[in-house]
Amino acid sequence: MPAFDPALVDAAQRSAAWPFEEARKLVARIEKSGKKEVLFETGYGPSGLPHIGTFGEVARTSMVRHAFRVLTGDSVPTRLIAFSDDMDGLRKVPDNMPNKELLAANLGKPLTEVPDPFGTHDSFGRHNNARLRAFLDQFGFDYEFKSSTDAYRAGEFDATLLKILARYDAVMKIMLATLREERAATYSPFLPIHPRTRVVMQVPIDEVDVAAGTIAWADPATGERFVTPVTGGHVKLQWKPDWAMRWTALGIDYEMAGKDLIDSVKVSSAITRALDATPPEGFNYELFLDEQGQKISKSKGNGLTIDEWLTYASPESLSLFMYSRPREAKKLHFDVIPRAVDEYLQFLGGYERQDWKNRLGNPVWHIHNGEPPQPEIIATGEGENATRTQITFGLLMNLVAVANSEDKGVLWGFLQRYSPAISPATHPRLDALVGYAIAYFRDFVKPAKSYRAADETERAAFLALDAALAALPPDATAEMVQDTALDVARAVPRYQNLTAKGATPERPGVSGDWWKAIYQVLFGEDQGPRFGSFVAIYGIPETRALIAKALAGELVSEHAAFVEARKAG
Repeated sequence: MPAFDPALVDAAQRSAAWPFEEARKLVARIEKSGKKEVLFETGYGPSGLPHIGTFGEVARTSMVRHAFRVLTGDSVPTRLIAFSDDMDGLRKVPDNMPNKELLAANLGKPLTEVPDPFGTHDSFGRHNNARLRAFLDQFGFDYEFKSSTDAYRAGEFDATLLKILARYDAVMKIMLATLREERAATYSPFLPIHPRTRVVMQVPIDEVDVAAGTIAWADPATGERFVTPVTGGHVKLQWKPDWAMRWTALGIDYEMAGKDLIDSVKVSSAITRALDATPPEGFNYELFLDEQGQKISKSKGNGLTIDEWLTYASPESLSLFMYSRPREAKKLHFDVIPRAVDEYLQFLGGYERQDWKNRLGNPVWHIHNGEPPQPEIIATGEGENATRTQITFGLLMNLVAVANSEDKGVLWGFLQRYSPAISPATHPRLDALVGYAIAYFRDFVKPAKSYRAADETERAAFLALDAALAALPPDATAEMVQDTALDVARAVPRYQNLTAKGATPERPGVSGDWWKAIYQVLFGEDQGPRFGSFVAIYGIPETRALIAKALAGELVSEHAAFVEARKAG
C-alpha cells in the first residue's frame, strides 16, 4: 500500500468517526504490549445460514482494521480471522431448513458431524461454512477462515486447553457465580464428545487429572464411565470459556459483539485474565430487528438474507447500512433498501468536494477502504444551461412505473435521450441500479401503489401544468421544469405557502400538498423524486400523456385491474 498522505493521517488522529475511535484503542494497546502484529476476529455460529448480521460484523471489523492501518502508517501487520464455531452441538432444528427429519435425528452432535440437509457437503457445518466464505469472498473481504473443529482436532488449542484444566477451579469459580443453582450443580467448562454416539455431552465432571490431561465422566443414560483427554478434539469447551480460550490461544486483539452479549464478554474476559492473557478490545453493537421489531435469528430465518438484499440493491448500500449508527438498534427489512441506496449515492456524490476531516466522516471512505470510486454523473447542456445529475433509485423506480416496462433497454432509451453520451458501458453502476430498480419495483412498489383521482381543484391545476409544460422548449432542463411546476402551484390558493422563507403575497411559496398531489395522482405514492428531474428524463410529451391518463381515470383503473389479477394468482 502506498504511503498515506500526512494530512490524511493528521485528520485520522482527530476523526470522530467510530472506526477511528476504535482504532485508537488498538494503537494504545500495542504501544503498551509491544506486539508486532494485530489480530482481529469475527465469530460465526453455523447452526443456521449466514445472515446480514454476520456480514455486518465482518464489514464493521474490516472498517476498524483499515482505520488502524491509516493511524499506524500501515507499519503494523494485521490479520482478520473469521472463526466458525462449527464444533458446537446442534441444539435444535432451524425453521428454515430442508430435510428437518435428517437434522432432528442428529441433534446434539457437532455441526461438522451432522449430515448436510442440502446434500452438497459432508456435513451441515461445512455447508454453512461454505456459504459464509462465499459471501465474504463476494464482497472482497481480506480474511483467514478458521474452523473450530479443525483447530481442536489439529491440536492448535491443546496448550490452552491444558492450562484451563490446570486452572479448573479458577475457571469454575468465575462461571459458577453467573449460573443458577440447578445449572451450577452439573456445570463443567469441558464438554466431552461421546466416543460412541458422538453427541456433545453436557455432564458433570467426576475427576480432573491435570497430570494426565484428562477428565472423567459418566453417561447419564447407561452409567458407563469414560476417561477423555481434553486435547486432540475429544472435548470442546462451553462457549464462554471457549471464547476466552480462543482469545488466549490465538492472541486476539480485537473482537466486537452484539449488545446482547455484554455479560458474556465480561465473563469471557475474566476467564482470559485467569489464563494470564489480555482480553481483546472491541465494542458492543446494537442488534438488527425484523419488521416486527424482533431480533433477527439464524434459526428463525427472519429478516433479510444477503442474497435478498443483493437482489434489490448494491453491495455498497448494504455496507452503508452497516456503517451507519452501529450502536443504535435498526430495523432490517425490505423498506430500508431504497433509502440506503440513495444515501450511498448522496455520500459518494459529495466526497470529492470535502476536506480530509469531512471525508473521514463520510461513510464511503470506510466502505471503500479509503478509495471511493468516482460518482457516475450525467452531464447535459452547455454553459449556463449545463446540469450535472446523479440518477436516484427513487427516480428510476418511478420511471419503471410510468414506462410500464421491466425491460432495461426501454429504460436506457429514456436515459440516453436525456444524455446521449451515456451507456451501460460508460455507466455500469447506473446500469446495475436500473436492474435493481426494476426488481424492487416489481416485487414491492407496484403491489403497494394506490392511485387516486384528482379532485376539482387538482384537475384544474394539472390542466394548467399540462399547458405550461406544452409551452416549454423540447430541451427544457430539469430546473426549468421544476420552476414551471412551482409557478403553476403559486397561482392556486390551496398550494400557496406565505410562511415559506422568502415568500411574498406576489410570489408565495409552494406547500408540500402540491407535490403530494402529483405523486398520489400520477405515481400512486405519497412521495417521489424531484419532479423536474423526472420530467427531464422521462420527457415532456410523455409526462403530458401521463397527466392525460391520470385525469381520464386510466391510471386508477389499470392499477385496480393489476391488483385483481394478482389476487387471482
